[in-house]
Amino acid sequence: MRSSSTEAYQHNFSRLLGRAMYDKNQRLNKARKIAAVISDHVEGLQGQFTVLDVGCSTGIMTHHLAEHFKATVGVDIDSEALQYASTQSWENLGTASFLASDAMCIPFRDNSFDAVVCAHVYEHVPNAKRMMNEIYRVLKPGGICFFSAGNRLSLMEPHYRLPFLSIVPKPVADWFLRGLGRGDHYYEKHLTYWGLKALVSRFELIDYTQRIVDDPERFAATDVCPPGSGIQRFASLLAKTARWLIPTYIFLLKKAQEPPP
Repeated sequence: MRSSSTEAYQHNFSRLLGRAMYDKNQRLNKARKIAAVISDHVEGLQGQFTVLDVGCSTGIMTHHLAEHFKATVGVDIDSEALQYASTQSWENLGTASFLASDAMCIPFRDNSFDAVVCAHVYEHVPNAKRMMNEIYRVLKPGGICFFSAGNRLSLMEPHYRLPFLSIVPKPVADWFLRGLGRGDHYYEKHLTYWGLKALVSRFELIDYTQRIVDDPERFAATDVCPPGSGIQRFASLLAKTARWLIPTYIFLLKKAQEPPP
């Protein structure tokens, strides 16, 4: 599969973390959150939207999103995941289309999509800034990007479920994975809260993290933040007093409108 960069890509990610990528219930829970955030912002216009799902993997989330939008396309470099995405169909899910594509070289014209979904993808590409520039390019003026991102300053690394893996220097992380027989290289490139804000600085940033914590029912997040629970109270306190320590951020990124003629 073609890549626009000579830097190493993490191919066949679905094989490495297959249990998570093929877990239908887990993926649908994530998709419901995405649809809820976008719907909240566009106030019922989502049925008119064309949507690009960058890093769609097995397509389970993409098929769900297709229920809510006019047209939905998923792109990924993972050939095994795309084959699964293209051949599966589930009752009560929409039908999306899929394309093999490098996220740093998206094969669509400028101003093609009303919305882009980029859910926990930035850390997997060789050059996240280039990917964000591509997302900006293919969005229509005034278009939005759902952007969810893990924080480098997390005690538990979310992909391998190993403590401090994203915090320690890369050579140490590589050694850690090899020693445990979990791989020979730690590909992920997580950023801190401040690094993420710099990454998306070209967009207008609308931070939904606090809103979701405060109203998990509205945003289909009761599975991770049960209303009235200690988890919700702690997450709310963290969001208000130490946002830089939140493990996951949910941003809505808006492309500027074209200047008037």
